[in-house]
Amino acid sequence: MKDIRLQVMWNRLLSVVEEQARALVRTAFSTSAREAGDISAGVFDLEGRMLAQAVTGTPGHVNSMARSVVHFLREFPVETMRPGDHFITNDPWKGTGHLYDIVITSPAFHNGRLVALFSCTTHVVDIGGLGQSPDGRQVYHEGLFIPLLPLVRQGVWDESLLRMVRANVREAVQVEGDIHALVACNLIGERRLSAMMAEHGIADLDELGAHIIERSRAGMEAAIRALPQGSWDGHMRIDGYDAPIDLRARVTIAGDHVTVDYAGTSGASAYGINCPICYTEAYTAFGVKCIVAPTIPNNAGTLDAVRVTAPEGTIVNALHPAAVNARSTIGHMLPDVVYGALHQCIPGRVPAEGTSNLWNLKLGAGHGITGPTGQPFMVTTFHSGGAGARPRQDGLSATPFPSGVRNVPVEITETIAPVVVWTKELRPDSGGAGRQRGGLGQVMEVEHRHGAPFGIFATFERVHFPARGREGGEPGAAGRLSLADGTVLKGKGFQVIPAGGRLVVEMPGGGGYGPPEERSSAAAERDVEAGLVAKPPAAG
Repeated sequence: MKDIRLQVMWNRLLSVVEEQARALVRTAFSTSAREAGDISAGVFDLEGRMLAQAVTGTPGHVNSMARSVVHFLREFPVETMRPGDHFITNDPWKGTGHLYDIVITSPAFHNGRLVALFSCTTHVVDIGGLGQSPDGRQVYHEGLFIPLLPLVRQGVWDESLLRMVRANVREAVQVEGDIHALVACNLIGERRLSAMMAEHGIADLDELGAHIIERSRAGMEAAIRALPQGSWDGHMRIDGYDAPIDLRARVTIAGDHVTVDYAGTSGASAYGINCPICYTEAYTAFGVKCIVAPTIPNNAGTLDAVRVTAPEGTIVNALHPAAVNARSTIGHMLPDVVYGALHQCIPGRVPAEGTSNLWNLKLGAGHGITGPTGQPFMVTTFHSGGAGARPRQDGLSATPFPSGVRNVPVEITETIAPVVVWTKELRPDSGGAGRQRGGLGQVMEVEHRHGAPFGIFATFERVHFPARGREGGEPGAAGRLSLADGTVLKGKGFQVIPAGGRLVVEMPGGGGYGPPEERSSAAAERDVEAGLVAKPPAAG
């Protein structure tokens, strides 16, 4: 009966953090949270161990936030926390990897006693600096850096800090609105947790927290022990900014844990595509867990079973003050690198490579960006190419993996920014051929509503090195960025679409799985009928 009671409370705790996350989505100002769900939310014990995370959110935010709370505790010990306190940072090395992600951690009280911590993250629309560009050379170029600071003390907001934020961002209303939404999100979590504890008659989370972590750790360790033991190597070459980048991982399965070592990976870039180790850990652990133990809840017990190392100064362990704005360019590729090794260990369980890197359209205009005149704006609209084919199923089209964010409806983008999206459709023949076909990318065409120039902050991968197939599957199509007149643009860096010009974005496809000749004739016919694959020319 005791275990059943604890399981019931565990399920309730998962509901608490999901409502916490939904509160953030409902109250946020920026489309990254409201439409794309580019957030995270979770509850932690007083040692900073994550007990539960919301399903709504991204692995990069969730798993790096899971490690960030200990930094708050070192700066603000629990004995100094009071009801109504909220603490803030966007430190890339202590938060979630770049300045655009604001993390807020708050103490939660029940009957006057501190019982837990709630933390949450969202990607804000602007943080100043160069904008959403990978062109910076140091983190100082990339915007406002907020160290670990008190934001609210016993219900009193630090207005000086908010004034500092407003003075350094282009979209002050949206950014400040998101900060208030983050605080509200944690307050909802605290209220729901207190109600749950009152209902179940518990005064603290000690027993429940220990049960959650111990059960999760035991499940994860059992899943790892069932795997072949040994070491396997994965390698992927990607576009990089000004030169190709080699990502190398040695995956070692030893007893009850998995170690992933990125020795041999390329050194840090001179541009803003570097990845702090916290973000590397986040997506590596997610990639391993997806294959090894996808059904076990994600918390400190499961995360501790995946150990990640990388030499300092590599692009996956970039040190301060490296530019890190587009750290997701690297981080999102890491599950595919790990899968290259795991496929050798457990064949038949790992998908082919996908686009992986998000093909978000980060657009803007204004003084100093596109010229001295014109309506200033800054917007991020989330979109993706195709995912890799799976061992027994086709890859998902226009679906972001591993980030898990949602595509933003074009109507939303057109409402908040002076742009028109003329085309948004699947890109035929972009999925790699195979027994299982890779997911298709998509094509988008975008123009300024009034014919003015606008800029794109490009952070795209798979332009030169497309997603590879697996087990004889063919690669997906490479991505392409261009103007409607045929002018080819770079995959990375800020570029201006001239007045009257139209931006054409052709997103990559995922790799295929298995030999193409083994695809069933019925599946091939369906592909042609649906327009996913071009009809072959008639014989003779």
